[in-house]
Amino acid sequence: MTDQKARKTEATPSPRGMRVSGALQNVVLPALAVFSGLVVGGIIIALSNDAAIAAWRNFFHAPGAAFKTSWDAIMVAYGALFKGALGSPKDVITGIGTYFSTRDSAPLLKAIYPISESLVAATPYILAGLAVAIGFRCGLFNIGAEGQLLMGALGSAYIGYSIKGLPAFIHLPLALLGGAAAGAIWAAIPGYLKARFGAHEVVNTIMMNWIAFRLSDWLLFGPMKASSFRPVTPNVETSAELPHLFPDPLRFNWGFFLALAMAALVYWFLFKTTKGFEIRSVGANPDASKYAGISVERSIVLVMALSGALAGLAGSAQVLGVDHWVGAGFSAGYGFDSIALALLGKSHPLGVVLASLLFGMLRSGATNMQSVSRIPIDIISVIQGMVIIFVAAPAIIRWIYRIRVAPTEQTVLTRGWGK
Repeated sequence: MTDQKARKTEATPSPRGMRVSGALQNVVLPALAVFSGLVVGGIIIALSNDAAIAAWRNFFHAPGAAFKTSWDAIMVAYGALFKGALGSPKDVITGIGTYFSTRDSAPLLKAIYPISESLVAATPYILAGLAVAIGFRCGLFNIGAEGQLLMGALGSAYIGYSIKGLPAFIHLPLALLGGAAAGAIWAAIPGYLKARFGAHEVVNTIMMNWIAFRLSDWLLFGPMKASSFRPVTPNVETSAELPHLFPDPLRFNWGFFLALAMAALVYWFLFKTTKGFEIRSVGANPDASKYAGISVERSIVLVMALSGALAGLAGSAQVLGVDHWVGAGFSAGYGFDSIALALLGKSHPLGVVLASLLFGMLRSGATNMQSVSRIPIDIISVIQGMVIIFVAAPAIIRWIYRIRVAPTEQTVLTRGWGK
């Protein structure tokens, strides 16, 4: 009787919290982390608004005005943010009507410019996020995506401007492969050191970042410098550029579809191939994998090389599709943000793509938010940081929203810090 009562109690969901299955929590927890980050960001927006601060000083005289003023400040800021990231549906509909009636494409191009910029910003995010995610799947913490991205950009730029006279169907793939190869070689070095000597991948990839930064400074001020006063490379040849899908000023190009294709390829490789299964096995339990006959050392080197190739492609897509040259301060933190993208996307290619689209929207809409609501653009970094905190500590989200994990599910932690 006691056992039956205990089983009945265990099977009945607690009225104090919502029970979430293991598969569903991979969607619910990141979504709530993003929502919580936006809530915290909204509080900071209200605290930095002069009118809201003045209203809160008179809270006891007019409490409703304090809440209303704060809410209005948050709505104006976030409204400007999302309009700057996605544009206005009304403007898009008007632009489409104008185009079909007068064949004037200018209003339509202006209307879709915000969302095109969000997709442009998301392109390197997708590739760099995939680079870190595939490392997580093997239990490796690749913090060197920033340096690998930079080396990939330099490799693509060099092939793009130094080789002349090639047709585009040869020159463009060659430049992309050059960027991927540069990133792969840069990441394979710490991968080999870990596999052969047990050197820590976190320390080694961080050091490789600094070597890449200083090496790029020397190249941009020396052998790769264009004939100008600025430390930039020459522009790549037209035959090496990723084609744009729309006329200027839109910068949306085929790099976005290249990133989506790489996400699909990574998914197929990880979940549909024998080698992908071996990589995931090494990440889950390297000792058991070695006992089963899987070469842990070879998997480490392979995954680090693939991770570096994806990060290198992120730099290549930015150079060949958007900038067409490499200068000092090229990356602007794409490689470091990729760690957050892999965490938010749960190291799954689809999750990484969705997280990258979110970060691309935030990055693209921040400028409009600053100009409309006079909110510092750094608030976007605060929101991203809070999202990372909530994703990295899911217990906080479960406690805030009273979420209980199903008792049959277990949390699997990555072996990211090595063994």
